[in-house]
Amino acid sequence: MKVNTIVNRYIFKQLVPIFAINLFFFSFILLMKQMLEMTNFIVNYGVGISSFLLMLIYSLPSFLIFVIPMSVMISILLVFLQMSSENEIVALSSSGLSIYGLLPPVALFCLMGCIMTGFMTFYGMPKGQTELKRLLFNVISTTVEIGLKERTFNDDFDDVMIYINKIDPQTHELLDVFIEDQRTKGVASTIVAPRGRSVLGLEKKAFYLKLRNGSIIQTSLENRSVHSIHFNTYTLKLDLTQPAADQTEEAKDEIEMSFNEIREYLDKAESYGKQYTKVLMEFHKKFSFPLACFALGILAIPLGVQTKSSKKAAGLGIALFFFLLYYLILSIGWGLSESGFYPPVIGMWTPNVVMATLGVYFLVRVANDRPVNMLFMLDAVAFYVVNRLKKRKG
Repeated sequence: MKVNTIVNRYIFKQLVPIFAINLFFFSFILLMKQMLEMTNFIVNYGVGISSFLLMLIYSLPSFLIFVIPMSVMISILLVFLQMSSENEIVALSSSGLSIYGLLPPVALFCLMGCIMTGFMTFYGMPKGQTELKRLLFNVISTTVEIGLKERTFNDDFDDVMIYINKIDPQTHELLDVFIEDQRTKGVASTIVAPRGRSVLGLEKKAFYLKLRNGSIIQTSLENRSVHSIHFNTYTLKLDLTQPAADQTEEAKDEIEMSFNEIREYLDKAESYGKQYTKVLMEFHKKFSFPLACFALGILAIPLGVQTKSSKKAAGLGIALFFFLLYYLILSIGWGLSESGFYPPVIGMWTPNVVMATLGVYFLVRVANDRPVNMLFMLDAVAFYVVNRLKKRKG
C-alpha cells in the first residue's frame, strides 16, 4: 500500500507540470488566429493594448473547453510514454502492481481537468462572451467614426452602405459622401452630399451623420417611382447594437446563457424549432465537454504504455489522431443535431462514448498483455489514402 501511494504521488506530480505546459502551448496556438482577427480593431478602430488584451481574455474560455481535455490527454500520454520508455511500467508489473493500480492518480488528474472544464462551460464561457460583446460595443460606439475609411465601402450597419471619398485630417470633415439606405421596406434611398460630419449620440446607442447641401433620391420598388429631394442639412441616424447587458433573455445567444437561463428557456419553450435545438445542445455541452477529460484520459493510458521507446513520436501522433477523431465525431454530431437529423443528446455524447469505449477496450488488452498494434492500424489507413491519391492522379 505504501509503494502504491508513492507511485501515485510520483505519477500525479509528473502530470501537473506537463499539463501546465500543454495548456499554455495549445491555448497560444488557438489564440493566434483570434489575435490576427482582432488586429482589425487596432487598425480600424484604434483600440488600445489594454482593450485588446481584454478581448483575448474574454475569448479564452471558448478555447479552453477544448484545450483542457486535450491537454489532459496529452499529459497522461507523455507521462506513461516516459515510464514505458524507461521500463518503469515493466518494473512496477514485476513488483505485482498491475496497470489498474496506476488508475487512481490518473482519475484524480482527470477530475481536476473535469472541474476546470466545467467551470469554463458553466461560468467562464457565458460570462466571457457577454463581456466580450459589451467591450466590442463600447469600442465601436466610442470610435465608430474611425471605422469610416476613405474610398472604402462600409457596410457595418444593417441595410446601409456608406462610401466617403475623403476625410479632412485636420477637421475630420467628410467630403463627397455617398450613402445607400435600404432600411425602409420597398424604398431604396440614395443620399449624396459634398460635406458631412460624424457624431456619436450622447446615449452611445446611435451614430449620426450630419450632411449638408446634398440630395436624396428615393426609389419606390412597388410603384416604380422616383423622387428627388434637395436639402441644406440632413441628419441620418444609424442604430448601434445594444450592449449585451441590456438584452432580454430571449435575445441572448445560447452561448451567452447561464445554466439557469438555459434550463428556464427549455422549460418555457413553446416550440421546438432551431433555436430550441441550439439551446438544448448547449445544455448537453456543459456536461459532455468536462466529462471528455475522463474519456480521453482513459484512452491515453494504453496509448502511452503500448508505445515502444523507439517510437515516441509515433505515440504522440497516435494521441493527436484520436483527439482529431474525437473532434471530427463532435463536429459531425453538431451539424447533424442542428439539422434535426437526430437528437442533440446523441450528437453531444457520442464522441465521449466512442473514446471511452476505445479506452476501456485498449486498457483491458494492455493489462492482459495483449497490446493493440495501433501503429499497424494507422499504417493501414495511410496505405489506403496513398493508394486512393495515386489512383486519382493516374
